[in-house]
Order: sequence, then structure tokens, then C-alpha cells
Amino acid sequence: MTGLNKVVIVGLGLIGGSLAAGLQKAGACQKIIGVARREETCQQALKMGVVDQAVTHISEVASELGKGDIVFISVPTLTVRAIVEQLKACIPSDVIITDGASVKGSVRDDVREIYGHFPANFVLGHPIAGSEQSGVEASNPDLYVKHRVIVTPMPQNNAEAVTAVRAMWQAVGAEVLEMEVDDHDVVLASTSHLPHVIAYSLVDTLAHDSHNENIFRYAAGGFRDFTRIASSDAIMWRDIMLANKRSVLDAIDLFSSNLSRLRALIDKEDATEITGVFTRAKFARDRFTKMLEHKAYSSPMQNTEEKLVVYTVAPGGQIKGRIRVPGDKSISHRSIMLGSLAEGTTHIEGFLEGEDALATLQAFRDMGVVIEGPEQGTVTVHGVGLKGLQKPSGALYVGNSGTSMRLLSGILAGQSFQSELTGDVSLSKRPMNRVANPLRDMGVTIDTEENGRPPMVINGGSALKGINYEMPMASAQVKSCLLLAGLYAEGETTVTEPAPTRDHTERMLRGFGYNVQREGNVVSVKSGGKLTGTDIDIPADISSATFFMVAAAICPGSDITLTHVGINPTRIGVVNILRLMGANLSLENEREVGGEPVADIRVQYAPLKGIQIPEDQVPLAIDEFPALLIAAACAEGKTVLTGAEELRVKETDRIQAMADGLTALGIECESTPDGIIVVGGQLTGGTVESCHDHRIAMSFTIAALRASGAIQVNNCANVTTSFPNFVDLAREVGISLEVNCA
Repeated sequence: MTGLNKVVIVGLGLIGGSLAAGLQKAGACQKIIGVARREETCQQALKMGVVDQAVTHISEVASELGKGDIVFISVPTLTVRAIVEQLKACIPSDVIITDGASVKGSVRDDVREIYGHFPANFVLGHPIAGSEQSGVEASNPDLYVKHRVIVTPMPQNNAEAVTAVRAMWQAVGAEVLEMEVDDHDVVLASTSHLPHVIAYSLVDTLAHDSHNENIFRYAAGGFRDFTRIASSDAIMWRDIMLANKRSVLDAIDLFSSNLSRLRALIDKEDATEITGVFTRAKFARDRFTKMLEHKAYSSPMQNTEEKLVVYTVAPGGQIKGRIRVPGDKSISHRSIMLGSLAEGTTHIEGFLEGEDALATLQAFRDMGVVIEGPEQGTVTVHGVGLKGLQKPSGALYVGNSGTSMRLLSGILAGQSFQSELTGDVSLSKRPMNRVANPLRDMGVTIDTEENGRPPMVINGGSALKGINYEMPMASAQVKSCLLLAGLYAEGETTVTEPAPTRDHTERMLRGFGYNVQREGNVVSVKSGGKLTGTDIDIPADISSATFFMVAAAICPGSDITLTHVGINPTRIGVVNILRLMGANLSLENEREVGGEPVADIRVQYAPLKGIQIPEDQVPLAIDEFPALLIAAACAEGKTVLTGAEELRVKETDRIQAMADGLTALGIECESTPDGIIVVGGQLTGGTVESCHDHRIAMSFTIAALRASGAIQVNNCANVTTSFPNFVDLAREVGISLEVNCA
């Protein structure tokens, strides 16, 4: 490959030498020229073969350079200015210049001052790689493989110049990201420069401690690992500290403040708060590790880097076994929320460790709640009371979880601080006015993007007033949001439902000792009460169980039992609808656990028939319809769904997504404004699009049981948001499923 012309590397230390070696290994450019102050370094670089030519001053090769060539400045941060002055004096303006300094603001300012403007072909950058070794002898052609290079383009930059710099780094195996200059310096001050300050200071402190002569001799692995970075180039790091002085000082001050606070907690033997610090740190580090795998530094980049997950499902098979699906997602969300707002400790069993519920858990950690776990479904929440939440340091990111965003908005409406709720690309397209508008009626100031889309900025501190709200559309999330806001509102908050919706919030409020009134389809709360910590045993999620219930119902010879499933009367629509279609379904071992009814659900195959789905069952099965429409496709005759317009504003337009997928698999169907008509028939093989919707993905996975050919389901990464072990359980009960990641 010879995609680049000439590359000149000024400074043949580890960073510059490794770039040269990597470009040579990749055959990525026509000629590599090294520039080093010492003739010995030039000769060593030539001997090692990392450069094709080596000189001691850039002016010696300036006449050889022209359009498309790249000069990379690889010298200590405070030396960059002198090199830029040399380049201005001799390098043509159509040559691209880039750098590798750890601080971008100082380089930007030097370039502006030297040139009198910012040149279009000067592209600032920073490779995130290194080692304790230095000098051209340490050159490593693989140093940048799977490491990150941050490019910080200026508005004046030529797009072709930025593209060329990207291509250079990608040629040596690096992942190239973009950030703003000032954002880069703030982030690196905290994540790179501060750790070096601490490591240098710690080693220096202990090295001069006359009472601890054996510290280094007997140091444990953790000490050695952490202080390894204190072996880095001292002069280079001195320059970085001075060049990024303001951001480094801010990071040191913040760290010093938090360290002093931790010292005070240890002195007071405050076990709960110490646990909080350590737990928050542990899970923040775990999230950071996941980010290192395939996430960007800057959040706008994250969603472009999600892995493409494809399910390929072989046709046929039978469903057999006895399994327990994960805990109910709706109850998992609410257990964290109410446990955090309670006084005292709440112990939770059966918590769903999916991304949605974990987003809720993290949001409350970010607001100062001490939460232990989750550990195999066990969580302990140290409640702070209704008014004990703390202002988060930044936006509360809830990923793909609409439940988190809508219910949290009700809680945040009653706080004294301003907060912001953000989500991923999918959630950012979903309207939030269904909760924002009634909250505004209660006196909350809420800012959203156009058409009520996230992010939501909730300005706390307002005096909330209770309202009487008649919901235009049945929605448990809207009802729950307003009831939670009602805990903080003057007077009574009343919600009238047009049809019954899941009542987990009301049941759990009562379980925490808070009075909730219900008369018919009207539910209300008054402020002034308190929540008291309790024990919660979360039943298995009927929405997750639905995929296996439908799988057994459509597949001859199948017989499956799903244990400890929640059969809340407001969630049992899927059971009623399957029975109306002729499914052989029974509830066994019915009992009540923690205020929620549960049972073991057994489904044996029986032929299904199409039906007109009763509209009074629609709100009771709103999340289960993607799977139920697979049952309709396998039933004899026509199935008609109406009154389900809410499906169009879920993670995706589920009505249209299911219609498109069923059509692609040979099923006759017609979408309507509030539902769909499905004519049962023979499913074929084919490729369907999940639209990044976990329920769509899992529904078409089970469809393969009755298909004539393999089914490929695209974009299935979000399955983990609600059902982390779906793939394992699917394989266990008889579905032939392969997962491919790109």
C-alpha cells in the first residue's frame, strides 16, 4: 500500500520512531524521513530501518516536500513551539503538519501566534500510547495497534488535511477519534495528567519516608502497577504539567477535596459512606473498562461505535425444558427508585442486571445514593429519603431506557436542583411530551429538543401543585411519572386511566409504607408521607417469559415451564390473548411474593387460531405484542389488533417494524394507524431488520421455529437491555441460534 506520499517525522523518540516503524511495516507511504537533533540518532534510525532518510534539520528536506506530504512533530510539548517556527520558515503551505503533543491548547496558541492565523493544513492530534522505554531504540511498529489517537480539528482546517492525518494513523492500526481542543485538555488532565501527578508524588513521598525503608522491597502488585507510570520521562511530564497548568490544577484540587472527604469518613468510621465511595469507584471503573473495549471518549461518538450484532437462526426445532427468565424489568427499575427515596435500607433479590435497569441504578449512584451490588441479582440500597438526593455532577445518561427517563423525570421534578436526562441515539428520537406536558401543568419548568425529544433539562426548585390528570392514552410510565412527582406536590395528585395499565408503582409504594388510593380507574397520592426501606423479591419478567411462551405455543411437540413468573393482573394480557387463540397454557403453583402474584407457567403446543384481540387486553400486553404477532403469523386465519397506537412510540415504531419483518418472511399483513392485521401462513426464511429494538429482535428469533428457511435478524445489540441471557436460554431450550458481531 502506498496511500500516503512522504511522511517527515520530527523527533525520533518512542512516539515518532514507532510511527515510522509502523508505516514501514504497513508499506503505507512512498518515503519516510526522520529528523533528529543528534547525528547518532539519525544513524541508529537508518540502521534499524525505521526511516528511509534521516537529517538533523527540517530545512535539509524542505525542498523535497509538496502537496499531500505530512510532517509529524514528535517532540516534548514545550519544544513544539521552536519546531513550528522552523516549519513556518521553510515548509510550503500545501504540506500537511500535525503533532503528537499531550496538550493541545498550548500548541494551538503557539501556532496562532507564530503564523498570525491558524493554517488550514495544520491538524492538531494526540496519540494515546507509550511505554516506560524511550529513544529511537524503543521504536515499536505495533505500538498504535488498537490504541487511540485523538484528532482535535480546528474550524479553519482543510477537510482533506484532516482526512490525510486520519489515514496516516489508521495505517498503523490506530482507532482515530475527534474532540474539541479544550475538551481534550480537560479530559486528559483528569485521566492522564492527574494520575501521573499522583504516582510521582506518591513514590517521591514514600522514597523519603525514613520509617518505611522496606516499602519498595515488599510492595504488593497493586502498588507496583499503579506507580509504574512514575518511571515515565520526567522532563516530558514536567512540560505537560506546565503546558496544561490550569486544567491540571483544577483536577488536583478536585482530587484533593475528595481525598480529604474520604479521610474524614474513615476517621468517623462511617462504613456506609465509605462503601458508597468505593462502590461508585468500582462501578465507574468497570464502565470505563467497557468504554475501552469499543467506546469513544466523547459521548456523541459512542453510538457510532456500537458493535453490529446479527442473529442467524436455523429453521425448525422444538421447545422443551424448565427455565427461569430474569427478574421483571419494570419492578427492578422501581425497586431502585423507591429504595433510594426511602429512609433506611432496602434489600433486593432477583434484580434484572440488564442495561436498562442498570442505567436507573447508576443514575441514583450519580445522585449520591449508596448502592451495593448487583451481585447475582442481589442489591442493597441505602436510602436517603425523599429529599436526600444530591445534584449530579453532569447529565444523567440512561442509555436506551425510556422507563428510566420518564419515571426519573417525575422524581427530578421534585428536587431542589437542576438536572438533565440524556439517552442514546434511539432514545433521543422518542417523544417525552407525554410526561413533560403534565409535569409542566404541575409547575415544573422543563426544556426539551424539538417535538419534546431528549435531552430533558428539568429545572428543580419549583413549588409543585397536585393536578387531576386524565391520560389521553393508557401508559403505565406516564401514570408512574406523575404519581412520583405527586410525592413532592402540594395537595393531591390524581391520574385517571382510559384503560388499566400495570400497577407496579402503586403496589410498591404501598410496600414501602406510602398511602396510595385507587377507585376504579382513578389512582391518587398526597405529599407529606415517607417511604420506609423494605425487602423486595422481584419475580421473573412476564415480558421476557413471553418469547418462550409463544415459542412453545407455535412449535409442534413443545412443552416448557417458566418458573416464578410475575402474573400481575395488569400484565397478564399475554396469557389471556394466547388462551383466546387456543394455546395450551396453564398457571401452576400460584402464590404471592412481596405483594406481587407469581406462578409457574406451562405451555404445551396446540394449534392456534386468529382472533380479534379485545381492546381491553391491549394495555395489559403492550410490550408483548411483537412476540404475539409471531403467534398470529403461525395461527390459522386472521388476527386483528386495534387500539395499540402506543406501539408506534416505543423504542421504534413496533407496528411498522413487525409489519415489514413479517412481509419479508412471506406473511400477509397490513398495518393500520392503531394496530395491524395479520393473516396466518407459512413463514419463509429471510433477513429482517430489528431497528435496534430488543423485542423485535427476540420475536423474529423465535419465528424461525416455524420458518421454512433460516432467518437473519440484524442489529440485535440492544437485546441485553432487557434480557442479558436470552441467547443462552434460547439455545438451552432448543433454538438453533448463532450470534455474529462485526
